[in-house]
This record gives sequence, C-alpha cells and structure tokens, in this order.
Amino acid sequence: MKSIVYSQTGDPSVLHLVDRPVTEPEAGEVRVRIVVSGVNPTDWKSRRGSAPGQALPFDDVVPGQDGAGIVEAIGADVQHVTVGDRVWLALAAYQRANSGSAQEHAVLPAERVFLLPANASFDQGASLGVPAITAHRALTVAEDGPRRLHPGALAGKVVLVAGGAGAVGHAAIQLARWAGASVVTTVSGPAKAALATAAGAQHVLTYTDPDVVEQIQAIAPEGVDLIVEVAPAQNARLDLAVIRNRGSIAVYANNGGDQVTLDVRQHFSLNVRYQFVLLYTVGADVIRAAAEDITAALVDGALAVGEEAGLPLRRTDLAHTADAHALVESGVVGKVLIDVSAG
Repeated sequence: MKSIVYSQTGDPSVLHLVDRPVTEPEAGEVRVRIVVSGVNPTDWKSRRGSAPGQALPFDDVVPGQDGAGIVEAIGADVQHVTVGDRVWLALAAYQRANSGSAQEHAVLPAERVFLLPANASFDQGASLGVPAITAHRALTVAEDGPRRLHPGALAGKVVLVAGGAGAVGHAAIQLARWAGASVVTTVSGPAKAALATAAGAQHVLTYTDPDVVEQIQAIAPEGVDLIVEVAPAQNARLDLAVIRNRGSIAVYANNGGDQVTLDVRQHFSLNVRYQFVLLYTVGADVIRAAAEDITAALVDGALAVGEEAGLPLRRTDLAHTADAHALVESGVVGKVLIDVSAG
C-alpha cells in the first residue's frame, strides 16, 4: 500500500510517499481502507515540532488524525463496527506510529472509529474528527449548560463563536444551531462573514468594528452564555465585556499569542469560568459521547460541508500530501482534504 511518512520534524518536504505492507488488526483494532483524509493544524504542528530535525518517538510516523473510509477487517473484541461499514475517524495518529489517515489502509484502535451515517459523505466524515469534537467539547463545558448535545439542548442560550469561518468555528456554529442556540460569531471581513452566514450563524459581526462590543450587547442584553474562543489573548477584554454572570469561555487555541492578562476582580465578580480544551487529554469517555452526538447531528443533516455550507473544500491526492500540509499551515480558509482511494 501507499503511505505518507516522516522520520524527523521539519517543513512539508519531510513528508515522503512510500510502499508498505498492509497489516492485520490485533484485538481491539480495526483496519480501515481510507477514502478521504482530513488535514488539521495539529497535523502540521506535530510534523514541524519545535525545531527542524528533531527525533521522533518512533522511527517514522504516518500523519493524519482524521479521515473516513470503509472497514476492511476487525480484531477480536470489536463489536460496534463490522467489515463493510462506512466510518469516520478521530485522533487516528495519536501516540501511534502507523495509524494515521495519510495512507491507503490504516490499523487503529476501535475506539477511534465511528459509524458514518448513510446520508453523510466521506468528505463530511473526514472533516469531523478534531474540529467537530473540539467544538462539541467547547459547547458542553458551561456550568449551567448541557453535557450532551441534541435538538433543544441549548435552547434559550446565546453562544458567541470567535472566528466562525475556521473549521472549529464552523462546526461550533452548526452544532450550536442544531442544539437550539442563538449564535453570534465574529469574523475579519465580508468573505468570511458570508461563510459564517452559510454555516447558520444568525448574527455575523466584524471583530475590527470599533463598536463590536455594543453590537453584541444589543443582541444579548443579559450577556452571552458561552464563548467558543480561538484567540484568548486578543479577545479577553471583549469576552469580559459581553459574558453574562456565570458564563463560560471555552478556549481551544492560542491564535494571537500564548499569554493572556485577566482582570481578576472583574472576572470573579461575574463568576466567569474559563475552560481550556485539548482533545488529546480530555478522556475517552468525552470523545465517545461527542462522537455519538456528532453522528446524530449528521443523521439530521446538520453538519454539511462545502462552500455553500460555509466550509470550502480544498483537495490534493495522497502523493501531494506535502501540498495539503502547506495549505493548512498557510492559514487557507476552508477544509483541506486528501483523496486517498476511490469510495
């Protein structure tokens, strides 16, 4: 089979296409023929490391946390999927050398494989994983909010999504709307505003507007219930100005800087909760619950992709995985997918 591997950290040129043997799943594992692989910022950050030329925990690594495909074989004790099932993957490459989705056949833990509903495409499946589970976690950590998502779970809530044109922002808008929330989002300009509107946000604002705080306050006079935050260093003052008493701010990225300065007195006077989100350490039970809710949203048609749904798709083939990584690393708007095999 064809696989993409890298044996040291560095720029996209460290990625190489190689031939490798197809392997059989052991107990608790599943082999999936990958149809589409999804590329996320976490993929290029892992590949780049903190400096070029660093050693890896394995001799080489197959990248790709997310993807979609068809189950080819299952090991002992696997019960929730069977051969022939269409599936989507999440965190496929985490702490493993050869399980990434940037290859034709991937063997990975069954707990990272989820059924793809019949009405959902492989493109949708490969676009879920890290972005959708991150968005789900961010929407379910509020003190006064639900721990699971379903229609009506966020009814009466106002959710502010910072960066609504990004992959996580897009998923957060869609999941929040599916769960019944009123969604406000901030973007940088008209092109991204069009995407956030297509995703379903009812209120799309430009974060550089000098009166953006007043605009949010007019929409939510009592304050927003929950903020899904991509740039806490840049947005801390705005978030404080618009959050309600006992509101929550879920931080999943460090866009704009690693250091955040908070006014302690103003935050504790509002009982504000900051919740940081990283999927790798959140726990298998949280991942499993999120996947169940995401799959239900797929069945309801709530997680569409493509420019008409607010998430433009950019494509390469497996041999050009380096180009896909470079696109994501450059900050391209939309979702970058790798066509691995025929569906």
